[in-house]
Amino acid sequence: MELVKTIKSSQLVKIIFFTLIGTIILAISSKIKIPFYPVPMTMQTFVVLFIGVAFGWKLGLATVSLYLFEGIIGLPVFSGSPEKGVGIIYFTGPTMGYLIGFLIAVFLAGYFEYSTNIFLNFLKLLFATSFIYLCGMAWLGVLIGWDKPIFELGAKPFLLAELFKVLMITILIRKIKKHFSLSGRSLR
Repeated sequence: MELVKTIKSSQLVKIIFFTLIGTIILAISSKIKIPFYPVPMTMQTFVVLFIGVAFGWKLGLATVSLYLFEGIIGLPVFSGSPEKGVGIIYFTGPTMGYLIGFLIAVFLAGYFEYSTNIFLNFLKLLFATSFIYLCGMAWLGVLIGWDKPIFELGAKPFLLAELFKVLMITILIRKIKKHFSLSGRSLR
C-alpha cells in the first residue's frame, strides 16, 4: 500500500513539473521573434502543438490553462507583455481569441491518435491549429468590427509561418511520442 502511495505521489510531482515547465516554455516562446516572411513569427503555436502531442489532451489543457491564468493574473507571459500591458486588460485585447484558441488546439493535438501516415498527421495538426485562427479572427471581428478585413489582418500574414511550424511538429511526432512518458506510460 505504501508503494502505491509513493508511486502516485511521484506521478503527481512529475505532472506538476511538466505542467510548470510547459508554461515556462510557452512564456519564453511568446517572447522570441524569428525573422520570417511576411511578418516575424513566435514559436508559441509550435509549443502549443508540441504540448498537446507530448502531454496528451488532459495535461495539455491543464498546462495551457495555467499559462492563461498566469497571464490573466498579471505575470508577463504573453507576447507583448509587459510592454503593451499585463493581466486581464491585456488578455481581453486583440489577442484574446487566439489565446482561447490555444485551448482548442492543444486539446485536439493531444486527443488525436497519430499514425505512420505523415500526410494524415499533418492534416490533423493543421486542423488543430486552424482553431487558433478561427477563434482569433472571431474575437478580432467582435473587437474591431466585421466590416474590417479580418482575414487579412488576423490570419493571412501568419499562414506561411504556421504551415512551417505544423510541418516541423509533423516531422517530430515520432520522436516526441518516444521521449515523453511517465513511468513508461504516456503523459495522457
